[in-house]
Amino acid sequence: PPLVEERPDAVYVPTHIEGMQMAGMAEAGRLRLALTYSYPHRFWLIDGESLTKVEITGEDAVHLMVSVWDAETGMVIPASNPTLTATKDGEAILSDRSLWRMLSQNMGVHFGDNVALDGDGTYEVTVDYGPIGTRKTGVFQGQFSDRISKTFTFEFSQSTLDETMYRRLEDRKGERDAVDPMQMDMMPVPRIRPAESIPGVLGAQGTSGDATFVARVLNERPEGIEGSGPYLYVSPRTPYNRYALPNMSLDATLESGGSTLFDGPLIATLSPTLDYHYGAAVDDAGAGDSLTITPLLPPQVSRHEGYEMAFRDMQSMDLTLETL
Repeated sequence: PPLVEERPDAVYVPTHIEGMQMAGMAEAGRLRLALTYSYPHRFWLIDGESLTKVEITGEDAVHLMVSVWDAETGMVIPASNPTLTATKDGEAILSDRSLWRMLSQNMGVHFGDNVALDGDGTYEVTVDYGPIGTRKTGVFQGQFSDRISKTFTFEFSQSTLDETMYRRLEDRKGERDAVDPMQMDMMPVPRIRPAESIPGVLGAQGTSGDATFVARVLNERPEGIEGSGPYLYVSPRTPYNRYALPNMSLDATLESGGSTLFDGPLIATLSPTLDYHYGAAVDDAGAGDSLTITPLLPPQVSRHEGYEMAFRDMQSMDLTLETL
């Protein structure tokens, strides 16, 4: 359907929603990989704050997607990027095709792209993924450091794709809201923890670019974080659906009574207890201290419709820490 004419510079309800078909799942140690597909659709690439719209072409047959998660915690991994190689009857269809890291309202963070196929038949798709170079804490330390390769074999038919759920949202499109996450028995919902369940002795919350920023100061640093003193945790997430916003560049300044306790970058981190977030070791902080969070680069993640207008023009937030 045509895009909403006057889209807000925020998260909004898209013109339609789509279901998807499962092509297969694979195990690799703690990791699980799912290969799925749906109708081709438009999406937007981001470079800095600039967007480039990717239109559907006549050659596009499906939107092919890969989701990755940790089986023991159910945490969806929004880091690294997979590449695909696909064949049909021994003939190459795709060769080392890199997928975009993407954000959609019904799937959260995943990897995908529109691709051309060669009609109905049996396809073999090999997914190469990893290693995951993001800083890790706790039991994630030493994990996900190898590149893995998994091959999926599935039958594709246009008639099956045509039967996939597709619904227009005429009564809601353009509203400042979001559609609910997709529920699939074999895959976790990619939400991160709500603010009230995040530990910490001090906290604050702000908004920038329609993203919610949850800040916490933890007395004990997660295992694997170098430095001394408490740990400053910052979690940018989408409104409504509570998805992590990966691949940002964030700075923070923490001040107390005119003294600077911390001034520097926050490091993207994968934690089994704190999810994907950004953090750093800081000096002792107290209630009433000032925390400034500065997004230097918005999330460099491609966006499905409904997210393309948000998380771009992100301004600094001046927050005050409060006792929790």
